[in-house]
Amino acid sequence: MPDEVVATLRRHTRDAGLAAVVCLSPETVAYAAGFAVPSQSLMRWRHAAFVVTADGRTAMLCVDMEENTVRRALPDAEVAVWPEFGGEAMTTLAGLLRDLGVAHEKVGIELSYLSVADHAKLLAAAPGLTPVAADGLLERARQRKTAAEIELLARLSRISDRAIGEAFASVAAGSTEMDLAAALTRSVYEQGAEQFKLMIVATGDRSELPNVGPSERSLKAGDVCRVEIFPVINGYQAGVCRTAVVGEPPPHAERIYRNLVRCKHLVLEELRPGVPTAQVYRTFRKTFDELGMPPIGFVGHGIGVHLHERPYLGAQDEQVLEPGMVLGIEPLVYRSGHGFGMQIKDMVAITGDGCRLLSDVTDTDVLTRIAA
Repeated sequence: MPDEVVATLRRHTRDAGLAAVVCLSPETVAYAAGFAVPSQSLMRWRHAAFVVTADGRTAMLCVDMEENTVRRALPDAEVAVWPEFGGEAMTTLAGLLRDLGVAHEKVGIELSYLSVADHAKLLAAAPGLTPVAADGLLERARQRKTAAEIELLARLSRISDRAIGEAFASVAAGSTEMDLAAALTRSVYEQGAEQFKLMIVATGDRSELPNVGPSERSLKAGDVCRVEIFPVINGYQAGVCRTAVVGEPPPHAERIYRNLVRCKHLVLEELRPGVPTAQVYRTFRKTFDELGMPPIGFVGHGIGVHLHERPYLGAQDEQVLEPGMVLGIEPLVYRSGHGFGMQIKDMVAITGDGCRLLSDVTDTDVLTRIAA
């Protein structure tokens, strides 16, 4: 398990006056334990949990089908195992909390994840427990990444960036979106990703659609192609989006893309510690509007074990940027008014005096060409 993450969770737990915090969602379990329990996100009833007490003790809950995987990943951890057939996860969790001496204390729980039925089962098995919503606590803890988390996200960013570039280079007019998808997935796995969370392949008029997967559509000369993929390692993901054109770009495409490049550099210059996130967005929107681009409600967001995390670079979020935050920034136009959409999405980490570009494989100042 990551020692720095456990120390962060311990500090937040203690500061909140809690005896312990229980991580329950697949994302937060991966954050705390340092690896993703494979089937937890596939079958919601296959509960796993990672518990950190205010005095720094840790323990793990898992289903019997995942016991070997968990013990291999955490050979020295205390592990409580519940049988999927004939057992009850919440009863076993209550027993684990009793073993840790916190079953009659205030304990932080991810109440936005735990179902009403499971919440009732937990209280029935641990009637002295005082559950406290810990979702905000865990969200705050995750925002400032450790050095190891940042390097993992940098690796994932380059995997995504390189995979998109290789996919663009592998196709030409007449290829299909499925061909792009095949090249993308092959590349992310060849580079060491364990899986991918989301893949967007949108070409021609489909490039106006925000989150679509690949279709059988064939590429033709002049098509704008918007491609994004989120490779995953240990529950973490990075999202990088690149835009290309097949052969010569259609009218207005170069101008719109140059505007996005200008906005990208504007945002990168604004990203530094102490700057309110809403200020970054306002600076972006002022130029975006002056360029005559259609309005958009944000230009970036935190990312890590979730695709979208706080802070958001939007009008309503006044959070101040801090070193260690990792963001996906994405100047984009879905509806350009000319039958295509364009996007540049990069991963950046806030440093002591500015920001570091993590997705640094592709020169996005230039619109990528696909062979016609």
